[in-house]
Amino acid sequence: MSVQTPRKLLDLAGTSLLREEALAISVLEDLPTELFPPLFMEAFDGRHIETLKAMVQVWPFVRLPLGGLIDMPYMGPLQAVLEGIDLLLAQKVRPRRCKLRVLDLRDTGQSFWNMWSGSSTQVSPDSQMAPVAADRSRTKRSLAPLKVLIDLSLKRRTLDPFLTYLSRWVERRKDSILLCCRKLSISAMPMENIMKVLAQVQLDCIQEVQVNCTWKLSTLARFAPLLGQMTNVQKLLLSLIFMSALEEHEQQHVVQILSQFLRLHHLRDLHLECASFLEGRLDQMLRCLDHPLDNLSITYTLLTESDMTHLSQSSNIRQLKGLDLSGVMLAKFSPELLQVLLEKVAATLQELDLDLCGITDSQFEAILPALCHCSQLRYFSLRGNFLSMANMEKILRHVARLPNLSHEWYPAPQESYSPQGVPLEGRLKEIQAEVLEILKDLGRTRTIRISPSPCPHCGDDICDHLDLGTSICHRSSPRNCKKTKKF
Repeated sequence: MSVQTPRKLLDLAGTSLLREEALAISVLEDLPTELFPPLFMEAFDGRHIETLKAMVQVWPFVRLPLGGLIDMPYMGPLQAVLEGIDLLLAQKVRPRRCKLRVLDLRDTGQSFWNMWSGSSTQVSPDSQMAPVAADRSRTKRSLAPLKVLIDLSLKRRTLDPFLTYLSRWVERRKDSILLCCRKLSISAMPMENIMKVLAQVQLDCIQEVQVNCTWKLSTLARFAPLLGQMTNVQKLLLSLIFMSALEEHEQQHVVQILSQFLRLHHLRDLHLECASFLEGRLDQMLRCLDHPLDNLSITYTLLTESDMTHLSQSSNIRQLKGLDLSGVMLAKFSPELLQVLLEKVAATLQELDLDLCGITDSQFEAILPALCHCSQLRYFSLRGNFLSMANMEKILRHVARLPNLSHEWYPAPQESYSPQGVPLEGRLKEIQAEVLEILKDLGRTRTIRISPSPCPHCGDDICDHLDLGTSICHRSSPRNCKKTKKF
């Protein structure tokens, strides 16, 4: 027979107090601060609407992290909190005990609530959830605008009930509410609805933007002025942006889009996937970047040799930590271009992805010396290219000199395929054994993964669910090895 864990004294006190809701509300001004979080959770879970309204008006913390508690199918408790804020904002002076400045609707977990319930003892130092010392010199303070933090994921053609309700609530309180979004993700919503939503958001609060839509260039050009107002964006991803063969004013759209990059002074991570408008125009984009990037990803995009020349000469890549050119057909370019590019970033580069670039033995031999100068390199992937076993061994031995490189992902060598291009399972096992012997000879802690292409089961060009994992540890037992990095 299982023994039921007894409820904590604070939980019991909260449950008992909520049985008499009028009594609970009457004692909030004098309730010990440590009782507020457990009592709030009890009231939220038990849908004690009037108690929630009253608690918000005397909340003794700077921040109310509501995101981890919201139950989307039933929004009654959320509505109660917002109605309580309405009552708070309607007052000309802030109640003596209320310290509320931030309503956090992001799903940041329940660390704050768990801390007070005894499940956790650690709280982030920047959480702003600690109680603020009372200002006893003043009991009347004017109300500053309340910040509402939210991560926006616009993945439906219409707003979901939560966003619909919140949007209407914010719209009616423009003078007293600042809607701040840190992360913006767009994947399906029509541009008209996107513009309506973002019209209520403090755009300069946005730090991460992800656009993963099948947009025409003209659609991205309509979005570009909004992007230009997101002046604190640090990470930007644009995916599946294509040009119609009959699209008018093509160059005008490109100029309108790229000119907004001039306003993104804090941009550090730039990811462009299937961005057909870049072909022959990469130099225009690079000229619009105000500061050096930390990470650059241009994937599955047609580039010209002129584009690669401008990339290798750009001053904005001199501090790159991550470079991803997967799906860019480097095979049609002179290998010296990639060699110059690697030499330029050799002092800082930590991650390099060159998957499905059509690289052959002779091309890789040309860039191998430059790769060996990337002293900070930790992760390297070359899946989906065409290498022989002899050249793979040469690579493994050369990059062994890199002191920080610990995770490598290679294509199965050409010798592991039949003349028809079918992966030979028996030969793959033999190659795995050969690689293991090479690693033993080198005597360094490394994790090597060898991936057939295409996958013999699903046919994918990049096979990351079927790979031959090979690792060897020097001067330590395998159980002490670090886990393989997942991508």
